[in-house]
Amino acid sequence: MTDYEKFLRMEKEGWREMDTASAYANGFAAAAEQCVPTMVKAVGAAEGTTALDLCCGHGIVAKGLSEAGAKVTGIDFAPAMLELARKRAPDVTFLEGDATALAYEDNSVDAVTMGFGILHIPDSKQALMEAKRVLRPGGKFAYSVWHGPEISAAFRIVFGFIQKHGDPSVVLPPAPAIHDYADKDFAFTALEKAGFSDPHLETVGSYWTLDDPGTPYDYFLEGTVRGAALLRSQPKTNQDAIRTAISDAVKLEFGPDGPWQIPIPAAIVSATS
Repeated sequence: MTDYEKFLRMEKEGWREMDTASAYANGFAAAAEQCVPTMVKAVGAAEGTTALDLCCGHGIVAKGLSEAGAKVTGIDFAPAMLELARKRAPDVTFLEGDATALAYEDNSVDAVTMGFGILHIPDSKQALMEAKRVLRPGGKFAYSVWHGPEISAAFRIVFGFIQKHGDPSVVLPPAPAIHDYADKDFAFTALEKAGFSDPHLETVGSYWTLDDPGTPYDYFLEGTVRGAALLRSQPKTNQDAIRTAISDAVKLEFGPDGPWQIPIPAAIVSATS
C-alpha cells in the first residue's frame, strides 16, 4: 500500500492550526453544512438513538444528530476542531481520537456518520471496518464526500487553474484520492467488503454564495490543508495567476456581477450494518 505517512503528518499538523480550522468553519464549510440534514436522515437519527460522528470537525453533523434527539459523541484527531465543536454543540460529547481505532465495543451504537472525513484518512478501509464493528446489527452508517471536477464547478475551476498556472515542480506527498468515495461503484464495493449491505448514494447540490469571485481560491488556501499546501508552495506570480484565473472563470460562467453561487455538490453515501 502507498506510504501516506507524510500526508498524515501534514494533515495532523495543519488541522491543529486554529486559523485553518476557523477558516474552514467560517467559509468552506458553508457548503458542507447543507449536507447535514441528508446525513441525519440517512442514519435515522431520532430520540434515543446513540450515534458516533467520526472526523467530526467543528461539529455540524454532531449538532444535527443531537437536534434530532440522538445521544452523540464526536471524534476527531484535531484539537482545534474539537474546540470549535464544543462551542457549536455544547450538548454533545467531543473526544480526540482515531477513526481507524475506535475505543468502543462491538455492536455498541445505532448510527455512525463521517462528514467529509474519509478523504483525510490514509487507511479508509480500516475506518469503514471500524464503523461496521461498532454498529449494532441493522445500524446505519453514512458519510459525505465531495464530487469531483466532472460535475463540481468548484473543483473543476480551482484545480483546473492550479494545473494550468501552477508551478509543475510543486508536488505534494502521496495521499488518498479526494473523490474516489463519491464514485458509486468504488464506494459500494468498499462498503460491501467492509460488511455493509444496502448501499445508497444521494447527491446534495451544495454550493457557495460569494461576494468576491476569487473566494474559491481563498477557501482552499486558508481553510484546507491539502489544498493550502499546494497553493502556498507556489511562487507569488503563480499564486496571483491562479487566483485571477479563478475569478475570471467564475464571472464568465456565472455572470459578471455578484453575488455568485458556485456549485460544489457532495455525495452522501449510506449503508446498513
